[in-house]
Amino acid sequence: MALSARLEVRQGQGLVITPQLQQAIKLLQLSNLELEAYVEAELERNPLLQRDEREDEPQRGEAEAAEERIDPEAASDAAAAAELDASHDEASPGERATGDSPEAADAGGAIDWSRAGRGGELDIEGLEGALTREKTLAEHLHEQLAVAGLGPAEAAAAAVLIDAVDEGGYLRADLGEVAGRLGCSLEFLEGVLTVLQGFEPVGVFARDVAECLALQLKDRNRFDPAMAALVANLDLLARRDLAALRRACGVDDEDLKEMIGEIRALTPRPGAAFGSEPVQPVAPDVFVREGPGGLWHVELNSETLPRLLVDQRYHARVSAAARSDQEKVFVSDCLASANWLVKSLDQRARTILKVASEIVRQQDGFMAFGVEHLRPLNLKTVAEAIGMHESTVSRVTSNKYMATPRGLFELKFFFTSAINSTGDGEAHSAEAVRHKIKQLIEAEKSGAEVHSDDRIVDILKESGIDIARRTVAKYREAMRIPSSVERRRMLKEGV
Repeated sequence: MALSARLEVRQGQGLVITPQLQQAIKLLQLSNLELEAYVEAELERNPLLQRDEREDEPQRGEAEAAEERIDPEAASDAAAAAELDASHDEASPGERATGDSPEAADAGGAIDWSRAGRGGELDIEGLEGALTREKTLAEHLHEQLAVAGLGPAEAAAAAVLIDAVDEGGYLRADLGEVAGRLGCSLEFLEGVLTVLQGFEPVGVFARDVAECLALQLKDRNRFDPAMAALVANLDLLARRDLAALRRACGVDDEDLKEMIGEIRALTPRPGAAFGSEPVQPVAPDVFVREGPGGLWHVELNSETLPRLLVDQRYHARVSAAARSDQEKVFVSDCLASANWLVKSLDQRARTILKVASEIVRQQDGFMAFGVEHLRPLNLKTVAEAIGMHESTVSRVTSNKYMATPRGLFELKFFFTSAINSTGDGEAHSAEAVRHKIKQLIEAEKSGAEVHSDDRIVDILKESGIDIARRTVAKYREAMRIPSSVERRRMLKEGV
């Protein structure tokens, strides 16, 4: 068969991500502090942009999207949601993300991004910084929380406590105040704290130096009554009152010397080994307030919304004065970039409000009754309810904060996991599954057979809970329960 060259014309569809769309995506995932810095840079670069200093005339987008009222009893109606702007949707194969409307075409234009704010370039410096900077203690603790196997309520409370840990690893929050704010009992919060105190580095989440040292000694299996007395009398050790310390511990000079050596080998600041970030104030992007009749009012924080205008008068003057083609192209590019930025900021505000309003509708139980009433929620549920793509919801919930009657929370705080049943599809909380596993294992002490992880999976499936063996193992290890082999040995030894 001979090979020959020929020409063919084929029509196809492809994905095109324009520089304007890249800019819109970038703006959507910026925090309000990062957005302010970005807008400041654009104001310096683009002479056609200016701040809107009018106090009594809010911008069109702000006026239309400033507030929504959420009825917790109302059913979800995706068809009634406002139409999503194409710049914030994830373009799927077969779609062109170029903006087909005349308005989008006019706003976009053929922009030379070397002069228009580097909108289409990869931020190499930011990438290098993210790869080379040290992991912070908060990031390390959140990574452990993700695999700790806690239920939705426990995980939410744990996230609040992690945010209250300082750079040294100490918990700087009053448990009673936190419990009141989250609407849970003090005993519940203390149970969560007990789990968190098992995280690495050992000694983290202590409330004082004595508790920090005690946690490290318990991890080394060295927290006997004498050592407990030494930790309880650290003031005597600081004053070098060894005689009083010896009497308090009930040991001789040689034992006391060894005990003091062990104390000195411990780390009084377990979090100091991790990197730190400059402390920045967090301003909420959204306010949630309770209204009459059980309604929740959701509104944007106007203080964090950049308000920009395109100076049309100045554009007319410089356009008339432009002589060369290069000057005319530059002015045209600046106008297109300014129009697109104003439009993108307006759409960003609308999208944040839409996502936040749906989150409040889904989590009205938390708003009214506290952390124990958090519902299982994922990005897909919110995205389907408001007619957006999951990636858009993910970007909106990053680095955005909501001020509620129960405190200030990142939007990601409200997304919790669930375990589905095998039959009717009813969702079981992870905490309920952990409790069932613990009950099965505790029953072994009364003479029941020792269950392997595989056997526990089968028992749970019989009760309508579909769970993987590795998940059972993860939950068991999180509760510090030994494997079935170790439990059989301990039962034989009468431990």
